[in-house]
Amino acid sequence: MSEITFDWLPYWWWPFLFILLAGWLPTDLWRYLGVISSGTISDKSVAIQLVRAIATALVAAVIARLVLYPTGSLALIPDAARIGAMVGGFLAYFLIARSIVLGIVVAEIILLAGAWWVGLL
Repeated sequence: MSEITFDWLPYWWWPFLFILLAGWLPTDLWRYLGVISSGTISDKSVAIQLVRAIATALVAAVIARLVLYPTGSLALIPDAARIGAMVGGFLAYFLIARSIVLGIVVAEIILLAGAWWVGLL
């Protein structure tokens, strides 16, 4: 028996159906359920606070992974520049204007300076 692979079916539309069923539908199903139920759940409820905490923890984990264990071109930038960019962006956000855009711009400037320092730019 042959294995089922991405090219298993000879039809041109099979990869698109696969993407629809495996990628888009499971993700958007939860988004639509969130939109539908958003009017009935209080912002102060324990369930919403739990969801916010989990979402924030996931974003923090992804950022920590990118900074501490990078892959690709980001791995060529020194650790000090990556960590400095994260800390600098965080401090710029809190100390200057509480602007997310400003924090991102400061972090990018520090990161680009680190890339320039090692000769990537």
